Amino acid sequence: MTREEPIERGRRGVRRQTAPLISLALDEHSGPPLYRQLYGQVRDAVLTGRLAPGMRLPSSRALADELGCSRNTVVNAFEQLLSEGYLEGQVGSGTYVSSVLPDELLSASPPDDAVAPVTARPKVRDLSRRGRDLAALTRHGREPDQPFARMPDVSEFPFDVWGRILGRIWRRPPRELLGYGTTAGYAPLREAIVQYLRAVRGLVCTAEQVLITSGGQQALDLVARLLLDAGDAVWIEEPGYPGMRGALTAAGAKLCPVPVDKEGISVAVGRRLTPGARLAAVAPSHQYPLGITMSLARRLELLEWAREADAWILEDDYDSEYRYAGRPLAALQGLDASRHGADGRVIYVGTFSKVLFPSLRLGYLVVPPDLAAAVTRARRSLDDHPSLMAQPALAAFIEEGHFAAHVRRMRRLYSERQQALIAAAHSHLSGLLEVAPDEAGLHLVAGLTPALARRMSDVEAARRAAAHGVTVSPLSSFYIGKPKTQALMLGYAAVPEAEIEPAVRRLASALEA
Repeated sequence: MTREEPIERGRRGVRRQTAPLISLALDEHSGPPLYRQLYGQVRDAVLTGRLAPGMRLPSSRALADELGCSRNTVVNAFEQLLSEGYLEGQVGSGTYVSSVLPDELLSASPPDDAVAPVTARPKVRDLSRRGRDLAALTRHGREPDQPFARMPDVSEFPFDVWGRILGRIWRRPPRELLGYGTTAGYAPLREAIVQYLRAVRGLVCTAEQVLITSGGQQALDLVARLLLDAGDAVWIEEPGYPGMRGALTAAGAKLCPVPVDKEGISVAVGRRLTPGARLAAVAPSHQYPLGITMSLARRLELLEWAREADAWILEDDYDSEYRYAGRPLAALQGLDASRHGADGRVIYVGTFSKVLFPSLRLGYLVVPPDLAAAVTRARRSLDDHPSLMAQPALAAFIEEGHFAAHVRRMRRLYSERQQALIAAAHSHLSGLLEVAPDEAGLHLVAGLTPALARRMSDVEAARRAAAHGVTVSPLSSFYIGKPKTQALMLGYAAVPEAEIEPAVRRLASALEA
């Protein structure tokens, strides 16, 4: 067994973890023979729990090579441990820590540095005030195996194509992929993203303005850390995305919830409540969670406020690919960059989690030109560079047209599923929930009818739904202040069409109980 093969199939086909070549050292100049030194060190590792019962030991040859001793030394030590019951198995066919330890082992006194017994009271360690605020934030709806969780349908991703691209790149990777990457990210991927954003989202940018991140959440965190000082006021949408609150809270920002109306975030209310805010965090293309699209008049009003207040706008464009009526709307960043006399107020955040699959953990930032170099230098101090494992494959996936084809196919599929959900809701949820179609996104907001709201809150409704195997999120949990609406969020993207109506019936049963 080598260190490159940490797990093998042991007896009866059971997968066993092989012990790493633990910190053993033999001294030829000390008194005891080498095999006795090895015997004692392995025995102590078993006694202290560093070698767990059932763990497979390295082969005698591998251990002898590691220790620089003869194989006979290791064999003699193993034979002694086998005879005393510390090990089991046969030398040559696999040697394991005994699963049934000898009686004297159970009564052996632990060394001074052994782990404290579990009955000891642990020392209480307080989080910082900021840490407590982060721990108190709530996230909902990420259980992928239950209907109406807000997830993309990862089963529809073309993994055969993705696997071929990965194999082509990593079977014999070029040397530049094996060292430290570029802080801003893999250059061909950044260029592919720029071409896509220019054509589809109307952005005005170059590859030098793009930074690859480990998902959209890291992008939000990076912006908050680099642009805000502790105590800076930030407008956030009310209700809004909890992940945005997490990134801003971690940066020590003062959160200022600004209500969202039918045109988007209310700039007039924001001016009245906190005119000197340093940043406004918004999702103008498809507000989360309400699904509102910010009007052109409101976008211009927001840009004018940012110019007057010398403030930033953080544009979260988390699911703009999934629009089912008309062309996707141009991003706020493009409107800002194309205005006469504009000085670049918008930082754009995008992610591949919703359009591909969440575990890919790739997102990106587009920053104004005069901010790009400073942000890249500052990012180098935090995580140096994003992982290069998936970036080249994603660049090829986009460049070869697979990305656009996948988006088109999923847009049709999700549109059909939304229609199926609406039809099932009208049949089974009438009098309980008010469900209306949405032109975009991966979820619908279903308001509690007055009759249902008199019987229960949306939090109680979500609890009852969970007991019936249905995952829904209460809209009230997305408010910082007192919620104005009682509703449930129904994610339909990951639910096969044939399963939608049975899930709706279960939800109706939960709410009628």
